[in-house]
Amino acid sequence: MEFNTIDEAWMFWISYGGKIGFEVRKRYTNKRKSDGKVRSCRYVCANEGHRKEDKMDHLTKCPRAETRTDCQVRMGVILDREEGNYKVADLVLEHNHILQLLEISHLMVSQRKILELQGFEIEIADDAGIGPKAAHELASIQVGGSLNLSYTLRDHKNDLRGKRQREMAYGQAGSMLMYFQDKIAENPSFQYALQMDREEQIANIFWVDAKILTNYAYFGDVVNFDITFGTNKESRPFGVFVGSNQFRETMVFGAVLMYDEIFESFKWLFETFLKAHNGKQPKTIYTDQNSAIGKAVKEVFLEAWHVLCTFHIMQNAVKHLDEVDDEESSTSPKQTAEDNEKEPSILADFSACMFEYEDEETFEQVFNTIKAKASKQSWLDSMYKVKEKWSECYVKDVFALGMRSSQLSESLNSELKRHFKSDFDIIRFLKHFERVVEDKRKNELDAEFESRKKIPRIKMRTPMLIQASKLNTPIIFEAFQGEYERSMVACTTALEGNNCYLVAIGSLDENCTFEEYKVFGDSLEQTSTCSCGMFSRTGIFCSHALKVLDLMNIKSLPAQYVLKRWTRGARSEKVQDNYGRNIIENPR
Repeated sequence: MEFNTIDEAWMFWISYGGKIGFEVRKRYTNKRKSDGKVRSCRYVCANEGHRKEDKMDHLTKCPRAETRTDCQVRMGVILDREEGNYKVADLVLEHNHILQLLEISHLMVSQRKILELQGFEIEIADDAGIGPKAAHELASIQVGGSLNLSYTLRDHKNDLRGKRQREMAYGQAGSMLMYFQDKIAENPSFQYALQMDREEQIANIFWVDAKILTNYAYFGDVVNFDITFGTNKESRPFGVFVGSNQFRETMVFGAVLMYDEIFESFKWLFETFLKAHNGKQPKTIYTDQNSAIGKAVKEVFLEAWHVLCTFHIMQNAVKHLDEVDDEESSTSPKQTAEDNEKEPSILADFSACMFEYEDEETFEQVFNTIKAKASKQSWLDSMYKVKEKWSECYVKDVFALGMRSSQLSESLNSELKRHFKSDFDIIRFLKHFERVVEDKRKNELDAEFESRKKIPRIKMRTPMLIQASKLNTPIIFEAFQGEYERSMVACTTALEGNNCYLVAIGSLDENCTFEEYKVFGDSLEQTSTCSCGMFSRTGIFCSHALKVLDLMNIKSLPAQYVLKRWTRGARSEKVQDNYGRNIIENPR
């Protein structure tokens, strides 16, 4: 037999071993010193020879089973110098041991191999959060059963282990930088920034991709920043900037891994965030209550209104307003019962200060009442100092898209934690985060598809509703249509002056019992301004202002009341990165 190359000879021996039913290995290889070319090689049965004896073997409690039987099966090949190929010079084919059955020969080490495509599929399954066992079972199904699969579950796990070891060969920092560089190679608009500590070690890491940049350009008017959980063994805090699109779907505006939570770190982060987004300031930013964050927001987001998350404030209120002094804990059962009745009223009053009272005078009166009831004052004092960031009377006119809490980031955090494991290294976390973000983007595409497929149901075929159904996304149109219906049953009282009204939503058959709002209209300018402030808060025109438009005989919604971020064409403009390049979200 002859072979053109030494590799061809080796592949033949592997194939032969698989067909006959024995493991193979190389016994030796001789090479020329001049050029390193193989002169001769011997391939043997894996049962060749004997296991070396060890002086400590007699101490082994569970000795391994013997696999060597001094089998003499072999194939020796030598280089033919004249022809340049390899010829079989020595061949023994008779075994001295039991051979494997053909149906289980695929379990032999020499017959197991992971093809390039299979390795790629293993990597994809791991990146998608699918465990090795489930991924291996899926691969078996694809080829008609495990007997037809060329590798075992152990091979699957070993391949993943080797891959992760290669990823971390450069260390956490090196692997992370390689990950980011790969992203830049895929799309030049991908950006990342590093903040170094005093020892020139990476402290904080911020990154955005092309889709994030365009999302913020279109919908970055309201931003929610939230520090969530530790990401890996080092428990680095993970922070995310989020917002919502024209379908009210959650979208990411930036992400950060932080070393600490001090003012200098947050200041660097917010400045880096603005730089990545061409200096565009949000109108409103939501955060948790944190003095370092608050100070950094004040210094960096000069044009934004800082609002605190009401959900976390109420959690703290329950904790602090329920506290009772030691002296009070020793009071009589009757007094304790009275205190238990008093505490819920404190929380109810505090909640009303946060969500209901729209004038400062009422807020001050009720807040003083709360302080008189509460057993401890320090937390209330700290909240009073930042009242303009959470009280309804101060934030009622803030553009917030109808939100008062970090509900957007909470939604994202729940998705992140669903398949997150505390032993994730930084690369696995980055890929896990990327997968969660892609799921959110899929929701946006689904919403876009549905908006083009389904025609909104218009309850009244009026010019204004027909106009709004064509301009706005379905979910925003439904909200607008609800306001339009309410305007149909609005009660109005004309005040002195032109087009000045008190408007309240009531019933056509009953007296108006709801709160009245003052609306100023100008038929020449086609404006209708309501004291409820709904349009300035949400970008959706209120029923009170719609009623006055109708009284002024204006039957189409004026252009100034069509907020582009809520329209179907919200993404119509091109966006450039901070290098002046037009951003292509998917360059493939």
